[in-house]
Amino acid sequence: MSYTAEDVKRLREATAAGMLDCKKALDEANGDYDKAVEIIRVKGLKGVTKREGRTTSNGLVVAKSSGDLGVMLELNCETDFVAKGDRFQALGDELVDHLLKVKSADVAAFLSSEIAPGRSVQQHVDEANATLGERIEVRRVTVYEGGPVGIYLHKTSPDLPPQVGVLISLTKEAIEVGRDVAQHIAAFAPQFVKREDVPADLIENERRIAEETAREEGKPEAALSKIVEGRVTGFVKEVSLLEQAFAKDAKKTVQQILDEAQTAVKAFSRFRVGQ
Repeated sequence: MSYTAEDVKRLREATAAGMLDCKKALDEANGDYDKAVEIIRVKGLKGVTKREGRTTSNGLVVAKSSGDLGVMLELNCETDFVAKGDRFQALGDELVDHLLKVKSADVAAFLSSEIAPGRSVQQHVDEANATLGERIEVRRVTVYEGGPVGIYLHKTSPDLPPQVGVLISLTKEAIEVGRDVAQHIAAFAPQFVKREDVPADLIENERRIAEETAREEGKPEAALSKIVEGRVTGFVKEVSLLEQAFAKDAKKTVQQILDEAQTAVKAFSRFRVGQ
């Protein structure tokens, strides 16, 4: 049975395998498309362990909510070619739907959960690994429940799936403000909700760096303490969400925006693919 260039293209789009691999599979299958797909999957499964050391710096972030439950997941792959593909993005949707059901905030527990009878999430990912011909892995998951959530997903390039995702947990529903604050977090990347959440050892390390920098700059000894504390205060404000100037209105802090909406942020997670 012969095959055409269109058959090769169709097989490549369906499996994300390389052009040469698709041609070899069609040759082996005597042009039978379905058999060629099976050949690629079987050969891919054999190569799963060989791909374990490869770097997965591409991928997507996907998030969903249902009532007072919100979940977010980062799914990684090796190349942007696979990340752009429908098969990879469909896998992301399947996994986040399952995460919404099992509500597992631990990656290992999530991977061991059953996505179908007798089939774990890890097995499902391994099959995608085989079919797509790249190392595929679930890197991070977040689950917030017991209160309203806000979601924001951002595309860094129009031809790629979302590369940045934010999930926030609120004390009171405020749909527009929740999304706006999530968008702010995506842009400004705070590390903590409030200054009290900043670890003492992180502050001390910043104080040490600030003092060394001030001395290198030749600042007078008498003013050193004030300069250092000023820089430490600036650092704490920079990494604390509530004290940041709000992205859509720099005259107000995020705290003021939340107060006006009569809500508060209990927690947030920010994922950026590969970081």
